[in-house]
Amino acid sequence: MLSIEKSIQAKAYALGYEKCGIVPIHKLDGYEEKLKERIEKVPESERFYQGQKRLLNLNNTYPWAKSAVVLALSYNKYKVPEQVKGHIAKSYLFDVRIDKNSVEYNNRQKFEQYLGKLGIKAENNKKFGIVGMRWAALQAGLGVVRRNNFFYTESGSWNHIEAWLIDKDIELLEEKSLAPCPAGCSKCIGSCPTKSLSEAYTMSPTKCISYLTTFGGRELYQEPLAGKFGDCIYGCDICQDVCPMNAKEWKGREEFPGLSEIIPNLSPENIMSMRQEYYTAKIQPKFFYLTDKELWKWQVNTLNYMDNQYKDEYRKYILKACESEYTQVRNMALIIIKNRLLAV
Repeated sequence: MLSIEKSIQAKAYALGYEKCGIVPIHKLDGYEEKLKERIEKVPESERFYQGQKRLLNLNNTYPWAKSAVVLALSYNKYKVPEQVKGHIAKSYLFDVRIDKNSVEYNNRQKFEQYLGKLGIKAENNKKFGIVGMRWAALQAGLGVVRRNNFFYTESGSWNHIEAWLIDKDIELLEEKSLAPCPAGCSKCIGSCPTKSLSEAYTMSPTKCISYLTTFGGRELYQEPLAGKFGDCIYGCDICQDVCPMNAKEWKGREEFPGLSEIIPNLSPENIMSMRQEYYTAKIQPKFFYLTDKELWKWQVNTLNYMDNQYKDEYRKYILKACESEYTQVRNMALIIIKNRLLAV
């Protein structure tokens, strides 16, 4: 008969998880020191990391919690649609945290139900994590953090990490067989367009394209880094794509459920003509980092892309954006017209 730890791990494997480790909650305490190190290296990041402080002193918030079950789930099996390749980061395209279309979402529910059947009290945060996720995955033996700050398993960095706090004092560390980063390799650092990634294991989050095209960049028309975004509209994969430890790890064999329905509407041109009703019903529920009132942010990001990768056919979309109901979109369009179209 399997121990409770092995039973949990076996269930995770049966549901398609690549890795499953269990770590006592006190072994997560080092996250506070790592957070301080981050802020000391990049002082301007302190405000950004304020939200992470909710993940400190876990027993104050969850006095019943004794351990954390941490799982890694690879998403490299999915095909990246050509229409959005380079425009939308893969982790957002294949985000299964609240996407009920996906098998992974339903398996997550089954795993949580299984914990309940074992008589375990468990709690997690589906969207944003209940612990410092990469730190917890590291302590549970699921993989390593590489120089680009991403967490890697044997499937590369293309993974989602999930975690539950539980009321059982148990431990089961995963086994990993991962080579270190190649000696002297700095491809990820050299590839970062905004120099958010300035040295190994260090970054300035508020300079990151993923931040500036999702949570941040609320006044992108005034952002000096906006001209360095290249093809990016929502998120960025550049430092992961160039990583030698990710080479050949993207399989891309399967269609992600429900994605084909919305992909045609995520071309730059169709984003600019998207209606609020469609955005609220179809786009925002999947890309939940922006609210149902922030279609304008998608359109501002897209205008920035059109400016960075300017073609004559984009001119009509930029001019039309001057009539947008959204102030932010009008501001972005007017700046482009002033700097590019009027200068011609």
